Amino acid sequence: MPLVPVVPESHGNVLAEFDCLDPLLSALRLDSGRLKCTCLAVSRKWLALGTSAGGLHLIQREGWKQRLILTHKEGSITQVACCPHDEDFIAVATSQGLVVVWELQLERRGRPERVSVSWEHKGQNITALCWDTSALRVFVGDTGGKVSYLRAGSSKLGKGSAFVIFPVQTVTTVDSRVVQLGYQDGRLLVSSLSRCYLCDTDREKFWRVGNKERDGEYGACFFPQSKGLLVGQPPLLYCARPGSRIWEANFNGEVLSTHQFKQLLACPPLPLISYRNEPHYNPAQKSPQSVAFPKLLYLGDQNLLTWTDSAIYIFTPQNGQVLLWTEVKDLVDVAVYRSELFCLHGSGRLSHYSLLSAERCVERLLRRESWLLATVVCCMFQHAITTSRARKSIPIDRLEHLKSQLSSSTHLDLIGQLEEVILKLEPLDSASSSRRSSISSHESFNVLDCGIYRVISRRGSQSDEETGSLINQSMSEEERLREFSFVQEEDQVDHDPQSSERMEGERSEQGLQFHLPLSFRPKPPRIALQAVKESTLNSTKHTETGQTWRNFDQQQTVLCKCRFNFRMSDVFMKNLISLRYSISFISNISTQIQDPLVLLDPVCLEDTLLEWLPVLERILGPTEVASKTDGPGEENWEGDYLNTSSEQKDKSCLTGEPTGSILPEKKEDSSELGEREDQCEKQLASDHKEEPEVPNGTTTEPVRVVSPKPVPSDLLANLTQLAMLYTELSCFRKGGDVRALGCTTFLRRYFFLLDQERVRRMCLLCYQEQPDVQSSFIEAMRELSQSSKVVEVIQRGDLLRSLRSLKELQSWSLTTLTFRLYEKHGEAAVRTFSQFYPTITPADVMAMAQQRHFLAYLDNLVQSRTEEHRLSFLQSLLEPESLRQDWLELALIHDAPQHCDTLTPDGQPRWHSHCFSWGYGRLLSLLVRLPADFSSKQKMAELCRSHGYWIGYLYLCCELQRRSEAFTTICQLDDISLLEGPDGIEPVTLDEWKLLIQLSQQYSSVPEQLTGVNGGSWSNGSADCSGRVSPENLTLRLARTAGPDRALAVLEECGVQLVLSPHSTLVCELLRVAEKRQRAMIQTMLERCDRFLWSQHA
Repeated sequence: MPLVPVVPESHGNVLAEFDCLDPLLSALRLDSGRLKCTCLAVSRKWLALGTSAGGLHLIQREGWKQRLILTHKEGSITQVACCPHDEDFIAVATSQGLVVVWELQLERRGRPERVSVSWEHKGQNITALCWDTSALRVFVGDTGGKVSYLRAGSSKLGKGSAFVIFPVQTVTTVDSRVVQLGYQDGRLLVSSLSRCYLCDTDREKFWRVGNKERDGEYGACFFPQSKGLLVGQPPLLYCARPGSRIWEANFNGEVLSTHQFKQLLACPPLPLISYRNEPHYNPAQKSPQSVAFPKLLYLGDQNLLTWTDSAIYIFTPQNGQVLLWTEVKDLVDVAVYRSELFCLHGSGRLSHYSLLSAERCVERLLRRESWLLATVVCCMFQHAITTSRARKSIPIDRLEHLKSQLSSSTHLDLIGQLEEVILKLEPLDSASSSRRSSISSHESFNVLDCGIYRVISRRGSQSDEETGSLINQSMSEEERLREFSFVQEEDQVDHDPQSSERMEGERSEQGLQFHLPLSFRPKPPRIALQAVKESTLNSTKHTETGQTWRNFDQQQTVLCKCRFNFRMSDVFMKNLISLRYSISFISNISTQIQDPLVLLDPVCLEDTLLEWLPVLERILGPTEVASKTDGPGEENWEGDYLNTSSEQKDKSCLTGEPTGSILPEKKEDSSELGEREDQCEKQLASDHKEEPEVPNGTTTEPVRVVSPKPVPSDLLANLTQLAMLYTELSCFRKGGDVRALGCTTFLRRYFFLLDQERVRRMCLLCYQEQPDVQSSFIEAMRELSQSSKVVEVIQRGDLLRSLRSLKELQSWSLTTLTFRLYEKHGEAAVRTFSQFYPTITPADVMAMAQQRHFLAYLDNLVQSRTEEHRLSFLQSLLEPESLRQDWLELALIHDAPQHCDTLTPDGQPRWHSHCFSWGYGRLLSLLVRLPADFSSKQKMAELCRSHGYWIGYLYLCCELQRRSEAFTTICQLDDISLLEGPDGIEPVTLDEWKLLIQLSQQYSSVPEQLTGVNGGSWSNGSADCSGRVSPENLTLRLARTAGPDRALAVLEECGVQLVLSPHSTLVCELLRVAEKRQRAMIQTMLERCDRFLWSQHA
C-alpha cells in the first residue's frame, strides 16, 4: 500500500459516512427501478422520504425504524418539510401541485390527519417549502414565481380549532421560478432565477437584495448570529452570485460585502471518509473553480453549505474561508440537521454524512473497529492527531492498539507511517510543563491515570544524586522502550513478587508505589541492576590506570550486593541470552527460506521449518512444551556464556587486588542473601506450575489468540512468515515428518502469529479434508471478535441493525460475525449474506451453514444479478471446478420431488414426471448450462438421471450428442412439447424421425400413461391426446416439415400400421393443397423473374 499523503494544516475537518442506509431502503423497497426516493427532509426526530408512488415514509432516526407511511393519490412527492418547532407537523407537496400539512398525533397515539390542504399551485411544479419558525404556517413557491402560505389547524390549540379552515393567502409573485425560500424572525427570503427578495410578512413590505440581477439557479439563506459577542444581533443574509461569489447582506437587504471563493477553491478536494471506498487525497493543486451554488444552507456552528451535482462545499463566511470541499457523485438534494447531512443521489441511493473534526472522526472509527480507515485518517490528518487537544479523545494507548490491529504482511508501510505519527504526539495538556515547573524542586511527584499530581515532600537535605534523579527519570518512554524493549517484558514475566516488594520498600521514601507508564517513572529493578553493574565495571576500569578507590570497604559491600543481584537474575539473564540466540537463529532461517532452491522444494522446506520449530516452541510455546524443548547442548552453551561473562566481570572488578581476599568474605556475607535467592527461585517455579496443563489426548488444546510475550516488530514479521509457511505446508502436504506438529495443533497454539486472511483462504480449500482446521479457525476468530460491539447487537436479535453494523467491518472479522449472525437467525440471515459478496464468498457460507441453507444463499446470490449475467457470474464462483458437481447434487437433493414420483422401480422416467416443480429449478437450469468438459457433462447427466431431473438430462444428452437417449426419454415422458420451442429437441434427419416414431409405437402401449398423475390426467372423459408422443402426432409434425406424402411414406417404412383420425386426415389434405399452391406460386414467381431478366438482356 503506498504512503498516505498528508493534508495541509489548514484543513482539520472531514465529511465522514458512518451509517449505511442501503438496508433501510431495501426494507422499504425503495431500491428497485419501479419505486424510488424523490425527496427528503430531516429533523431532530424524523427522516422523511418521499417516493415516486406518492408515499411518505417517516423514519425514526433513533434506531432507523419506520413509524408511519402517509399515502397520497395526487401524484408523486416532490417536496417535504418538517416543522422546526413542532415535529408533530410535516408539509408535503405533490407533482400535481397539491400541498398537504399532516398532524401525526403520535403523542396521543392517534391516526395522522390532514389538517390543511392547498390547491393554490395546481398545475405548477412546487419547487420550495418553508415553515414559519414560530407559527404553524407553511410558505410555498412554484415554477411560476408564485409564493403563498397556508395555516395549519391543530387539535392542540383547543376544541374546534382543527375544524377551522384557514384560507390560503398569496404573498407575492416574483419575476421567475422560485429557487429557495427561507424564513427568520418575521421575514421571508425568496430567491428566484434573477433576484433575491426580502418580505416582511407582518407589515407586507418588500425589498430587493442588491441591485444586480443574475440568470440561473442561485440559492439564498438566513445566517443566525448566535455565537460569542454576536448573540442577540439580527441574522445576516447570504445570496449566491455567479462566479463562486456570495453576497453578505444585513437584515434589511443591504449588501455589506461580496465573498469571492473562486481562487480559494483552487485547493485539492478533501477525501470523503466512507466505508464504501478507501479515501484518497491528491495534493496536486487545481485550477480556480467558477461554480453556481444552487442552494445555500446554514450548517452546524456558523458554517454555510452548498453543493452541485458532483461536490459539496462548506464555507466559514465570518472569515471568508473554505472549510472544506469534497467530491460526491450524482447529488440531487441535501437536507441538514445541525452538523449532519442527508444526501439523495440520482440513483435513489441515500447517504448520511457527518461534519466533524479529524480527531473526532478517528475516535468514532476506533469505536466501530474500522482499523484500516482510522489509520488512513490518522496519517492523512497528522497535524490534528498529534496536538495535545486530541489526547482527550485519542490517547496514546488507543493508537498503539490501533497499530496492533493492522496486518504486518499487507499494511507494512501504513504501520510505519502510523509509528511516525505516534512519535510526534504531544502530551495531554501543553500547560502541564508549566504546572510541573511550578512544583518545588524539593518535591517529587507522580501523575496518576486520572490526571492528579501526587506530590511527595522531601524532608531534610538532598544529595546531588537525589536532586538529579528527576532529570534522569524524565527520559522519554520511547527511548526506554527502544533501549530495553524486550528486557522489560521479560522482567514482567519472570518478576518475583517478594523481591519486588523489597525493592519497593527500599524506595518507599520516593513514593513509587504505583506502576504507571509515565515518562518520569523510575526504571524497573532489573534495569536499575544492569545500570549498577555497568557503573561498577566502569569504575573498576579506572583502577587499571593507577586510580584507587577512596573507600575499599564501601566498594566491596557494593560488589557483594551486585553479586547477589546477579544471582537473583540468573533466570532473567538466561532468558535474555536464549532470546538473542533465537532471534539470530530465526533470522538465519528466514534468509534460507528466501532461497528459491529451498522454497520451491517441499522436502528442503519441510526440513528447514522443522529446524525452526523447536526454537519457536521454546520462546513462544506453552510452558510445558517450552520446558521439553530446552536441549542439554543449548543449556550448556547458555551456562558457559553466563559463567564466562560473570568470571570476566569479577576479574575486572578485582583488578589489582588478591582474589582470595574478597571471595571468602563475600561468601560469608552473602549466606543470608543466598537463602533469599533460593526462595525467589522456588517462587518462580511455583508460578510456572500454576499455568494450566493440557493432558495429551484428553482435552483439546486451547486456541491462543494473544502472544504470551511481547515480540519486537522485526522478529514478529519473520515469525509470521515462517508460521504461515509451516501451516500451509502441514495442511496440504500429506504424510509429513513424525517430528512435525499437526496443522490443527500448530494453528491453535500459534494463531497469534498467523495472517487471518491467508488462514481463511487455506481453510476454504481444505475444509472437506480437514474439518478440524476450519473449526479451530472459527473458534479463534470468535475469540478475537468477542469484544466487538457488533456481537452485542447480534445477540439482541435485531437482524436489520446487525446487518447495518456488519457492513462497516473489515473482511477478517466479518466472516466470524456472520457466523454468529447465522447461529442467531438461521436461514433468514443466510439469505442476506449475498450483499456481502465478494467479502463473504460462497465457500465461506458453505463452510458455516447447513446445506439447504447454503442453497438458499447461492440461489439469492445468483438471482441478484441481471438475467444475461447470471450464467457467467455462476461460472466465476466455481473455484475449484469440482464444485459444479457438488452444487448440482445439493440442488437435486434438497426441496426436490420424491424419487418414486420421478422414477419407476426399474429406474425409468415416469409419465409426465418432468412437470414436477423443483425448489431450485432456476439454479439447476444454470448449473447444467455451465461450460464443462466431456467427462464432467457425463457425470452431470448421470446425476440428473439418477434424481429424475429430466429437463436437465435432456439438455445434457443434446450437448453430449446422445440424441437417441433423449428421444427415448421424451417418449417415456410422453410430452410432445419437449420437441418444440427453443429448448426442445426436434429430429433433424429422416432416420431420427423413424427412430422417434418406432419408440413412440413401443411406449404407447404402456398402461401407466393412462393413470392421472402430475396434473396430466384426462378430464371429463375426453380423450384429448394432442400433447402425447404418439405415432399419429409425430406423423403430423413430420408432414408439416417434409410434406404429408413423405410423412406417410416414412410411416410405412417403419412398419407402423396406423389409421389416421378424421382430424389428421383433414390436416394432411390441407397440407397437400397448401403445398400445391405454394409450388404453383413459386413457379409463377420464377417465370416472372425469368421474363424480366430476358427483357433486360434484350
